[in-house]
Amino acid sequence: MTSIVFMGTPGFSVPVLRMLKEEGYDILAVVTQPDRPVGRKRVLTPPPVKEEAVRLGLPVLQPEKLRGSEELEKVLSMKPDLVVTAAYGQILPKELLDAPALGCLNVHASLLPDYRGGAPIHQAIIDGRRESGVTIMYMAEKLDAGDIISQVRVPIGNDEDTGELFDRLSEAGTDLLKETLPSVIAGTNDRIPQDHEKATFAGNITREQEKIDWTKPAVSVHNQIRGLRPWPGAFTEYDGKTMKIWRSETASGKEGAAPGTVISLKDGKISVQAGDGQAVSITELQPSGKKRMDAAGFLNGAGAALSEGDLFG
Repeated sequence: MTSIVFMGTPGFSVPVLRMLKEEGYDILAVVTQPDRPVGRKRVLTPPPVKEEAVRLGLPVLQPEKLRGSEELEKVLSMKPDLVVTAAYGQILPKELLDAPALGCLNVHASLLPDYRGGAPIHQAIIDGRRESGVTIMYMAEKLDAGDIISQVRVPIGNDEDTGELFDRLSEAGTDLLKETLPSVIAGTNDRIPQDHEKATFAGNITREQEKIDWTKPAVSVHNQIRGLRPWPGAFTEYDGKTMKIWRSETASGKEGAAPGTVISLKDGKISVQAGDGQAVSITELQPSGKKRMDAAGFLNGAGAALSEGDLFG
């Protein structure tokens, strides 16, 4: 029986771990990030992979930093045949990469060499891509630069958001790994070097990327909003406060209006001029310190004073 150490952290990784258990692989340990404070009350919360590992009765290791840790020494002493990672969140040290007889595999949510890095799903939607996918690859010392074993392509829906694509890519990646592992174990798998000159990168989302720039084209703003939903959320400023924008549509603009200008408050939507003469109609938002609400509810309550001609941003 092939022995595996699994490494992952968010919900994306959970179906992968579950599949490995169901397929009968010998999972020696699950390595994940430490519990973190979550929400306004900063409640210490375990990552989804830890919760699943505990449910499955698997031992869990949670080093703050894997390199040089006691937990790394424990993993090395287990002498796994294979290490499988899926959105773990840390770069593996060379001594671990070199240890397993069958290598270290990663389930990465992009069609490498496109979108190496920590936020490939967000970035694909923000960039308006029509297609994403999953790559099973050998891990290397450089970020997401290892040889490709297998890939699957997944179309992106017109109004699909990151959360929805996240779930579909998790399922696709789980199925692809299930199909790929037997060939890796048998030593009959493909091993395709990446074209590093074609590599693009998708680093973790920054606060600056969350801020809406109304001088951009309407479709770019709309893609930013859905690309940052359900986390961390795009935001703008209104009346000196931060306002998160959760859902939107593209719409016709108003000739001569400056970007960021509220041009219409009809049909329960807040239409804001963008930089290309078109508009973005906001349908769901979240004022500072309040819960998410539809735009109609905002206009009937906290936003009753909002008028055409007001500026966002």
